[in-house]
Amino acid sequence: MKIKLDRVEKTFDTFRAVRGVSLNIESGELVALLGPSGSGKTTILRMIAGLEYADAGHIYFGEQDATEISVANRGVGFVFQHYALFPHMTVAQNIAFGMKVSKTRRSKDEINLRVAELLDLMRLKGLGERFPAQISGGQRQRVALARALAVDPKVLLLDEPFGALDANVRRELRRWLREIHDELGITTLFVTHDQEEALDLADRVVILREGEIVQHGSPYEICRHPNSAFVTRFLGDANRLEVRVHNGVAHIADLRIAAPGCIDGPAELYARPGDLAWDGKGIAATVSRVIDRPGSRRIVADLDTGETVELDVPPDVPVNAKDRGAIAVTRASIFPLAM
Repeated sequence: MKIKLDRVEKTFDTFRAVRGVSLNIESGELVALLGPSGSGKTTILRMIAGLEYADAGHIYFGEQDATEISVANRGVGFVFQHYALFPHMTVAQNIAFGMKVSKTRRSKDEINLRVAELLDLMRLKGLGERFPAQISGGQRQRVALARALAVDPKVLLLDEPFGALDANVRRELRRWLREIHDELGITTLFVTHDQEEALDLADRVVILREGEIVQHGSPYEICRHPNSAFVTRFLGDANRLEVRVHNGVAHIADLRIAAPGCIDGPAELYARPGDLAWDGKGIAATVSRVIDRPGSRRIVADLDTGETVELDVPPDVPVNAKDRGAIAVTRASIFPLAM
């Protein structure tokens, strides 16, 4: 099912939560809405679900204008952060609930067969007679997804689906959700504030800020070609250096870095820890701290220009606190300095 948002807007009292958003989501695509709190991502999801109505614009499911269609008639499956399972029902009863109240009537045998299929698909086989309190958080979230899928939705919507789980369980469920999506091919839209989660899972990432889309593209495009300082900062772990651009070249200390398309004048350079090198050439620096990790070492260094940066080096690089050296920039994003 293809979804199209055409200049959608939503205001709560005097707060404009969504400002003229237009977006196409292709059939079978898995798209992440990513942004800080208050960026409008959950409001967009709720409007697609029919839990909120747009003040302006239109939402299309395929060729059908679904803007005013009730939530019961949209054919969406919804998974919340906190599971929303019925504690007095078993796992199997929770999964069956949507089918029992659906307008599409199914026999008891059909419902039982579908529940068994979903328990197997969700790796919950043998847990059907347990209650939610008797299974883990990750298993409860799988039950919530099974319940959403039980009604054969055209669209699957997930709102911070792994936010209540610890880091290891989140990583496991991310891999599993991607496998389920590839197997079923349901158009899926999920909201997250976790950049790693969005980049791991999605075919396409949509980054929002103050109710507007600021960039969208594949994880590769978002990571390698951020279109603004905001996107670069939001994706995290970026060093910022002030530079001056002249004739398409950024100047800082003795370094000269290509800055194609950037206007002359003051600018800001962003480089991730993996985009800097400790190699004796570049900006003179003093190591203030070395952080050892299983597969790498992270250097915290004070540049002679006054800034502090962090960079990753291989674990066998011999460097210690108070060492002098220089830092080179191997890759960077450069934007005009906002005045």
